[in-house]
Amino acid sequence: MIGNRDEYESMFQVERKLWWYRILHQKVIRQIQAHFPDSQSIHILDAGCGTGGLLDALRQAGYPNSAGFDASTDAVSFSRERKVAVEQHDLRDVATFQPGKTFDVIVCNDVLYFFNDEQIRQILRVFRQRLRPGGVFISNNNAFSALRGTHDIALTISRRFVKAELVDFARQTGFSLKHTVYWNFLLTIPIWCVRKVQLLIWQMNPSQPVHSDVSLPPAWLNALFLRILRLEQRFFQAPPFGSSLFTVMH
Repeated sequence: MIGNRDEYESMFQVERKLWWYRILHQKVIRQIQAHFPDSQSIHILDAGCGTGGLLDALRQAGYPNSAGFDASTDAVSFSRERKVAVEQHDLRDVATFQPGKTFDVIVCNDVLYFFNDEQIRQILRVFRQRLRPGGVFISNNNAFSALRGTHDIALTISRRFVKAELVDFARQTGFSLKHTVYWNFLLTIPIWCVRKVQLLIWQMNPSQPVHSDVSLPPAWLNALFLRILRLEQRFFQAPPFGSSLFTVMH
């Protein structure tokens, strides 16, 4: 996705409104609140922060010591429009980001799909070294290769994950897996259908441009999807599958 300014602009425009981002940001903040119930002065790093939507949500939730970085100049530019603390930095070289500084929480959402297994292991090892005692690493990742579509092509998503892979990565890098859950379960089948149709249409004319699914639907539909996901969180504690995989390690 790096270099695709149009996609970053789409993200910037909808990240604080779109049902999917709103649920994800709520999930991250609730985990932070659960792990640090008595402090909002903790230090949080958003590694691969995109256009800064989560950092903005953290600031609004009362966490003043949140910072982030992203490899994309476009992402950093859009993040700075939100007036959040962001630097340009490559996740593959995370060890050199603010040397010597440690964090209570490190978040890395929907970024690991850019990397191969060894790169992921190296990134996680550095994250573990940069966490303070009692700190947590929170990550969201896209799930199940069956859900691959033109969305993946537009965003250069090279892989999708299943729980077993995240369990292995945690074990191999010295983390303990505290929490792992698939989500967007109730919408996964509709998403699968839409993406298969999109992929079929594109395969019939592969020269046509592709775009991600990151766009704001009509207000009523956005509200409906929000309600569905909130019902899912209430009634499905451990869905068997979903379009995303949310994990907490320590």
